[in-house]
Amino acid sequence: MNTNINNRRLHSRRGVAPIIATLLLVAIAVVGGAIVFAYSQNFFSSSQISGKPNIESLKVVGYDGRDIAGGLFDHNGLAIVPTAGGVSDNLKSSGEFVTAYLKNDSVQAVTLGEVRLGGATFDYVAAPTALAAGDYGVYAGTALITSPVGEIQPGQTATVVMNLGENMKIGRDAQFKITTTNGAVFVGTVVIGQQSG
Repeated sequence: MNTNINNRRLHSRRGVAPIIATLLLVAIAVVGGAIVFAYSQNFFSSSQISGKPNIESLKVVGYDGRDIAGGLFDHNGLAIVPTAGGVSDNLKSSGEFVTAYLKNDSVQAVTLGEVRLGGATFDYVAAPTALAAGDYGVYAGTALITSPVGEIQPGQTATVVMNLGENMKIGRDAQFKITTTNGAVFVGTVVIGQQSG
């Protein structure tokens, strides 16, 4: 008789534990969901108020870093940059040019903030008569753009022309880095002495 009573007690206790465990799990899930909702509610409301999103997409589609005694080419294959001491000497010297081709895949204009090549930072110049060492300009079509900022329109392919401020060895891989005014960063590689795209 004692055996039957002990079996009933054990059996009834096992039936209560899964119910309590299930209730605890449901309570934890509800509290966790409420916390996630409370934190994300502020994010969703602020992003809806701020207007259109600033999603930028630039693609480096090619470059011309050849060490030649003639003009370099833009993204359309036209010679655009006059020679500045460009001779075949296994060295891209200060004052020589490198071009990079950028395509704006965004739905809005992208404004270039900082342009770097091989660690050197270049300064934007709007439609100069000549780019000085350490300067860059943006070609849209066959002429440098005249806006006070380097801006590439949606769907447009443009050529960034950089006048080197320091010597670079032929065959060197140089990182080409663009930072937009909104803080987006786009990176490509330019092989000095070669052409791509």
